[in-house]
Amino acid sequence: MTTNLIYRLTLGLLFIYHGLVPKIIWLSEIEKQLIEAGGFAKEDATFLSPAAGAMEVILGLMIIFLRKQLFPVYIAAFSLIGLLSFVALARADLLIEAFNPVSTNLMGLVFCYLIIRSANEMKH
Repeated sequence: MTTNLIYRLTLGLLFIYHGLVPKIIWLSEIEKQLIEAGGFAKEDATFLSPAAGAMEVILGLMIIFLRKQLFPVYIAAFSLIGLLSFVALARADLLIEAFNPVSTNLMGLVFCYLIIRSANEMKH
């Protein structure tokens, strides 16, 4: 197993887990609050959050299985930056919680970097 594959599995599973657990399997109260902070009714979270979760699962699977492609990794990186920025603006109080988007998103961004870097090294 190459280091690139380990990085991809880690990043892919990060997206799969965060798409499934707090959005599809057990709709988190924080997810509902973030939907509301985005200008939607809190009730819309019962549709929007699972839809976003499904997209996260698909992105995670693309990261894992499209091993020769970097576009899913770039989508992940931009998503992580965008979502962290949104939380910082909409619910900055979440950034100081024990489990927060700063640590998760920064770890995800590091894995994006490692995937891109190792893919470029494999070309040379």
